[in-house]
Amino acid sequence: MAAENLIEELKKALNDFKTFLDAKKGVIKPAIAPLDQLTEGKVTKLITTLIKLLNDLKTEIAKLDPSLVPGLEDVTTFSQSVKTLVEASKSLLPGETATINDVLTVVDVVGGLGSLTTQVKQQVNDLIDAIITDLQFLKS
Repeated sequence: MAAENLIEELKKALNDFKTFLDAKKGVIKPAIAPLDQLTEGKVTKLITTLIKLLNDLKTEIAKLDPSLVPGLEDVTTFSQSVKTLVEASKSLLPGETATINDVLTVVDVVGGLGSLTTQVKQQVNDLIDAIITDLQFLKS
């Protein structure tokens, strides 16, 4: 079974969070004001920060255009091979953990581009927009 790539993981995380909010926002909303009183407004600040991060994420997703990368399918396969090789080498190179993590981060981004179609970008953006709407509801 192939490992999930970065875009698939992001989409799943967004979907899981949206499902949670759909089920619990009615329970969470009444708790915001009392929690804000106890934490000097930090809960609302947390929600505001999360909204900002989600908007930043939308901006970064918009910048990704796989159609601009010639040979993307081969590069995606290459990146998966690099990931397999580096992960297999981890235990033999304990002093290189930071470097290995840097390589894996790049590999995850490059590997994820292969699945970033226009449709997937729209699904991710729709999930982000829906979550932002729910978060704004919690603050209101």
